[in-house]
Amino acid sequence: MAVAPDTAAELVHQIFDLQRAVRCVAAVKLRGEDTGVALQGVLRFVGEGESRATALAERLGVSAPVLSRHIAELEEQGFVVRRPDPLDGRAQLVALSASGVEKLRSIEEQRAATLLEFLQDWSEQDVEQTTTTLQKLAESLRTAARATTAGSTTTDLV
Repeated sequence: MAVAPDTAAELVHQIFDLQRAVRCVAAVKLRGEDTGVALQGVLRFVGEGESRATALAERLGVSAPVLSRHIAELEEQGFVVRRPDPLDGRAQLVALSASGVEKLRSIEEQRAATLLEFLQDWSEQDVEQTTTTLQKLAESLRTAARATTAGSTTTDLV
């Protein structure tokens, strides 16, 4: 079940349009916040569990120096802690501090409240269908990216 090139191009357009809309909403709602969208994204990934900074950079799709600056800023604000990786003293493990856990919870509550406000004309079914579709899209993209990184091609996946 192949997707037509024009359909794929339209999906790409809609994804980028969604990203712009999310950034616009975030910009309006983040005025006066101590953590911007980028730092909030890092907090979210760190909140999934302690991990190496290099693994975080890879998951976020940013360079190690960029992530290092974000981690340093979050550490300065008291939201993350770093410690040497016991398996490799050259590497660092990054985790949320107690205040980081609280900050992430607050951010997620604020985002959910914002969505409730902006999606008042959506039904529960609309949200559930969209969530399912976005999860499927994200998983397909992650699977394809892992296969590409591992050196396989799409024909290898069949």
